[in-house]
Amino acid sequence: MQIGSKIQEDATAAGPGARPPACTSAAARRQEGAPTKSLLILPDKREELGLVSKERQRELDIAKAKAKAKSKGTGADDGDHVLMGPPGLDYISLGLVEEDAIPKYELTVEDGRRLAKEYSRVLMRRHRARQTAESTLLTLKKEAIAALPEKLRAAAMVPDMTPFPANRYMATLTPPIEGYIEKVRDAAKKHSVKEKLR
Repeated sequence: MQIGSKIQEDATAAGPGARPPACTSAAARRQEGAPTKSLLILPDKREELGLVSKERQRELDIAKAKAKAKSKGTGADDGDHVLMGPPGLDYISLGLVEEDAIPKYELTVEDGRRLAKEYSRVLMRRHRARQTAESTLLTLKKEAIAALPEKLRAAAMVPDMTPFPANRYMATLTPPIEGYIEKVRDAAKKHSVKEKLR
């Protein structure tokens, strides 16, 4: 309330019809009932004024680069493959995946929205299945503990906080692919040797 009273004093000292000082905040002007402007700029106007988000600017740059490559007669994807992993350690550079084997897609906005909806549906199905499995496991665990004798039930209620052994690989749902780790290590060594030669 001190801010509002200070604005009121300044306004009365300046005389009738005087505007509040520019340094006051919008919240303080709203508190005193002074009109505030709400500015809505449409996306087309925003781009004309140069107010473009970083994501939109990236999209525009990519579109310009593709148009420039098309006008020169060279393919936009020649020599510039899609990275599948961190730079320098992506699957194509390491030789794990052939660049020709990767399919190239031309997607429209509608295709993207449709794919996003389908992906969301798949994720929700997985999430629901996982929740159902977890709740079933908890129910079975409670029933198993309830079926134990009184002496064993007290020991079963104490959670086992023993850490996972550090010298073992983490448990996975599927068995490891034979030779995959060695293949990745060899490819990484070859890549590091190339980097050292440069």
